[in-house]
Amino acid sequence: MAVRGRRGPGAPLRLGRRDAAAAMLGLLAGGASAQAQNQVHDQAQRDTLTIGITQYPSTFHPNIENMAAKAYVLGFLRRPVTVYGTDWQLACMLCETLPTLENGLAQRETTPEGKPGLRVTYRLREDARWGDGQPVSAEDLRFAWEAGRNPETGFGPAEFYRSAYALDVEDARSVTLHFDKVTFDFASLGDFQPLPSHIERGRWAQEPKSYRSRTAYDTEPTNPGLWSGPYRVAAVQPGAGVTLERNAAWQGPAPAFRRIQIRTVENTAALEAQLLAGQIDMIAGELGLPVEQAAALERRGGKRFRFLYKPGLIYEHVDLRLDNPVLADRRVRQALLLSIDRAQIVARLFEGRQTVAQGSVNPLDPMHDPDVRSWPFDPARAAALLEEAGWTRGGDGIRRNAAGERLSIELMTTAGNRAREAVEQVLQGMWRQAGIETRIRNEPPRVLFAETLSKRRFQGAALYAWISAPESVPRSNLHSEEIPTETRNWSGQNYPGYRNPEMDALLEAIPQELDTAKRRALWARLQAIYAEDLPALPLWFRSDAHVLPPWLDNLQPTGHLNPTSLWVEHWRVR
Repeated sequence: MAVRGRRGPGAPLRLGRRDAAAAMLGLLAGGASAQAQNQVHDQAQRDTLTIGITQYPSTFHPNIENMAAKAYVLGFLRRPVTVYGTDWQLACMLCETLPTLENGLAQRETTPEGKPGLRVTYRLREDARWGDGQPVSAEDLRFAWEAGRNPETGFGPAEFYRSAYALDVEDARSVTLHFDKVTFDFASLGDFQPLPSHIERGRWAQEPKSYRSRTAYDTEPTNPGLWSGPYRVAAVQPGAGVTLERNAAWQGPAPAFRRIQIRTVENTAALEAQLLAGQIDMIAGELGLPVEQAAALERRGGKRFRFLYKPGLIYEHVDLRLDNPVLADRRVRQALLLSIDRAQIVARLFEGRQTVAQGSVNPLDPMHDPDVRSWPFDPARAAALLEEAGWTRGGDGIRRNAAGERLSIELMTTAGNRAREAVEQVLQGMWRQAGIETRIRNEPPRVLFAETLSKRRFQGAALYAWISAPESVPRSNLHSEEIPTETRNWSGQNYPGYRNPEMDALLEAIPQELDTAKRRALWARLQAIYAEDLPALPLWFRSDAHVLPPWLDNLQPTGHLNPTSLWVEHWRVR
């Protein structure tokens, strides 16, 4: 729901024409000067880290749209107020102290309507600065809150801005948010991030509805005042890459690299080729090689690279367009899942390194219900459900309904992702055996996520992954109020268009249940409904493969929503 590197002594060198000429002169001049030339070259490599990823962000705005590529790139560029760390525990990043009921920064109160509510105070770090030297301030949080409260802006999640009904500026660095409910995860601000009011407020106030197309984050991303992290954007190559340089206003630990280049290579075979050719130093696990491709490279690559495999809260699934008359029938959705031999796919395509999913809640998550209904491969049961739904086989093996319409589904995924494209081919074959015709049509990730999914333009099924935080309530992709619409400027991530009143009630009740045992029971019911309704087809929980140079230390995969890039200032060269 997603790094950088450098080359050190002993690693293979990549030489351009100028470098090659210099090296030849060094050889002619003798061993001593050749050694000096190599030292200069190694130092240059350590100065810049080049990272390969498979997607390009559809926007650089922190509060608009959720995309792993954006999260990964922004991890270098800005610091969120709160994050989940590598230990899966919530912690402050831009704030001084995490609010709790015990330390008094969170207090129960009664809302103006007489409901139980909560006031939560955050104090920003004194050393937090935008890249132009302006302090990250309470006014930046107030602006982000005001913009998010206006539905025309299209910020998400919408529920946060509804629940946070008031914001008080306490002083230049402190704000108090007033919530109309008490929730177990109240201290996490999630996607609510400060925005540089001195740059963005005027653009937003001019016309909130068109703000997302006029934001400086996309029209002038090299403006240093947009960024509060260790790096700032130095150059953008739309669709191809981003160049980052150290942020002079950054007050934290100095990052090891002067420059980081993030290159987008949507084809994973080409991405691997660039790594082997020395054109990139590392491949980010969040958006890199499929695990089986990385494992094959590890077997061939010897000690040229270091491989880290991290299982986590990454849910590979197939979204279904539920207002498609064919897919609106739950029996058809169940038959689609029963027709997929997921265990065989994991064993043969992924070397058994993925975990078959029975729902959207990972077994690693504390709220996972081990007794949730499973859907093992069962072609006979699938056929019976399709017959019951009125779909009978024709002479060509494809099922038809009483009107003679073919049982045909369009399937989409991120073009160039070799693993997903292979899965598509397998699904097409397995569904064909069940009498279901599948038409494959793929798009580049930035188009699929920014346009086709977010504006609900897909017609049948879409294969991709959600990445979540620990015990993350899936309101944004399951609540009926989160179905993207033009009137809400396409905010929300319920792309299938799923509507279930009991599910809505659970999604509202779970956050407000503070007792862990009672909350677990509500979670179990949510998983049971999901397993019956199947608004999406669960496939597996993915492991990420980080491919790193052997000289890069202190990069620690998280296995959840917050990417490794959020801790780039701790990366070091061995």
